[in-house]
Amino acid sequence: MKGSFVQIIREDLTGLIFLYKPIFLSSPSPIRTPTRAQKFLEKLTTTEVSTSPAKVAARRRRAAMAEANQNTNPNPAPSGGEVPPNVTIYINNLNEKIKLEELKKSMHAVFSQFGKILEVLAFKTLKHKGQAWVVFDEVSSASNALRQMQGFPFYDKPMRIQYAKTKSDVVAKADGTFVPREKRKRHEDKGRKKKDQQDANQAGMGRNPAYAGAYGAAPPFSQIPYMGGAKAAVPEAPAPPNSILFVQNLPHQSTPMMLQMLFCQYPGFKEVRMVEAKPGIAFIEYGDEMQSTVAMQALQGFKITADNPMLITYAKK
Repeated sequence: MKGSFVQIIREDLTGLIFLYKPIFLSSPSPIRTPTRAQKFLEKLTTTEVSTSPAKVAARRRRAAMAEANQNTNPNPAPSGGEVPPNVTIYINNLNEKIKLEELKKSMHAVFSQFGKILEVLAFKTLKHKGQAWVVFDEVSSASNALRQMQGFPFYDKPMRIQYAKTKSDVVAKADGTFVPREKRKRHEDKGRKKKDQQDANQAGMGRNPAYAGAYGAAPPFSQIPYMGGAKAAVPEAPAPPNSILFVQNLPHQSTPMMLQMLFCQYPGFKEVRMVEAKPGIAFIEYGDEMQSTVAMQALQGFKITADNPMLITYAKK
């Protein structure tokens, strides 16, 4: 087929050359005579038609190999502008008015429902305000969190979430690629010395740092949680189903906003009430008992921290 096509072109060009013989003779172009034009045409025809079978076979083999490579790798690597899924998610558009420690605790409480969290990173520097990083143990947990929490109103601002571009230190240490940073090391040493000095001062003044309250004073005895076991954790008589939930075994650092982030995911949420004199408990109100039941079943045993699975029952009225 290829030879026939070239032969047709050759015949057409030969006719044109003899038809316009005077033009070729007078033209200043490199092809000035029919003889030179014929030689040019013969060279072109010979090059196209006389391609050896070996070269044709080589071209076919290269095309077949290229197609095979494409079939074996149907999902090519992301382009330079895309970030592949990994265990760390990057969140921005966070409320900058929230204190750093409260922000980190709230984020841990909200995202721990998707899987084990290795660490939550947030910084005070102006460059990193309104941003945080959550490092999960598995990529699937990070992917579920990104998909389900995208746009979630966190402290009245919708979160913008994407996969992190760089590997966190905790992950780098786990896979052996961690490189220490001298500046961070000096900062940590300074913070450790400061903490050791504070502990020494508290010990010298006879105070227990484990129960340090405002201004370093120990809280009243009534505020120290009772660790009596099942008697304190389980109510004596269960209350009938109603719209208010009673939540126990909360970590002492829990805040109303942290609990709101958790419970407002379920329809009918109204408010959170905590008792300052009794840390570790809270009341969560919903529109009706069916809505409160859905939230209770979903969050029963949820761990805000590793040592604090929530115990949820209906509140007594």
